[in-house]
Amino acid sequence: MDWKSKRIRTILEAALAEDKVANDVTTALTIDKGLRASGTIIAREDCVVSGLGCIPVILDIFSKMSAASGAPLGRFQVVSHPEIFDGVRVKKGQSLAVIRHNASAILSCERVTLNLMQRMSGIATLTNEFVKAIAGTKAKILDTRKTIPGLRALDKYAVSCGGGVNHRLDLQDGILIKNNHISLGGGLPATLERALKGRKAGQIVQVEVRSQAELEQAIAGGAESILLDNMKPAVVKKAVKQIRAALPGVPIEASGNMNLKTVRDYALAGVDFISVGALTHSAVAVDLSMKITADVY
Repeated sequence: MDWKSKRIRTILEAALAEDKVANDVTTALTIDKGLRASGTIIAREDCVVSGLGCIPVILDIFSKMSAASGAPLGRFQVVSHPEIFDGVRVKKGQSLAVIRHNASAILSCERVTLNLMQRMSGIATLTNEFVKAIAGTKAKILDTRKTIPGLRALDKYAVSCGGGVNHRLDLQDGILIKNNHISLGGGLPATLERALKGRKAGQIVQVEVRSQAELEQAIAGGAESILLDNMKPAVVKKAVKQIRAALPGVPIEASGNMNLKTVRDYALAGVDFISVGALTHSAVAVDLSMKITADVY
């Protein structure tokens, strides 16, 4: 993740603006403007960490906002143990990072920082559970575009921290013919043919199939990747055998209401990838807290 990129900075600027951090009336009225402090982020449950890189960017944005308003806050420092970084599993009670800065800055940015890290670590933790559930198979866990609007880059980064693989980042990032394309495009054969003829060099045409008839049409039409949607593991296993015989080397993906109880059955059916929308649309934020104490240094 390039935390210094304009795209990421824009996301974090929007989050800080939403919380009106530059107008934190409670902190302004109760905390000495010159007070320095240390804020320690603590895991209150076992989890996989994601989002540590957002901390210095958030503080930098806030510091520049303050400097522009004529109230410079001085330097800041973010310290973490060498063994604690994004993608690492930590235990309840462990310290993830220590922020040393002006107390007002830490307080004003506390909620935005925790909100982002709690969500991202929740996604990373859930993803890791799915990855562990299919350990020993050749399948990989994929994410989807079922992300929070505006936060997709962070959501997908969190998936990678948990050991998952990013699928399409956006609609220009790949060709995936789904049921509505098939319905509106005059059927699977016609839609697939149009996509194969019109795609740009290097673009792979993937087709989502929901029945045996669609599977046979996708194979006959020369699909370059096949997504088996909402099929039982036994049906998927049969479909994989059929695809391998007709189109050797074509990537095969399974999707549709995947959960931790069933995902291994799909992996053992022989697919290459399993896409799981729940990674980003249903992950529960992990419990993180920040303990802030006055600091003199």
